[in-house]
Amino acid sequence: MQEVVRTNDLVLLGAIEALLQAADIGHMVADSHMSVLEGSIGVFPRRLMVVDEDVDRTRRLLKEAGFGAALRDGG
Repeated sequence: MQEVVRTNDLVLLGAIEALLQAADIGHMVADSHMSVLEGSIGVFPRRLMVVDEDVDRTRRLLKEAGFGAALRDGG
């Protein structure tokens, strides 16, 4: 799996997850349970990971949907 997005913005993360689910792209959110350690203040970013074979497709999809700036390398 490769990281494609790292963000503290849960709304952005939810929108991207919905897009990936609709496109049937396998993914997972890492670090989503860090709130236990941080006190739920959103300090630690969550990492959106996708399976290796879907990285290019994911990047293309996110750019087309207007989320290119959220990509790990800035789009």
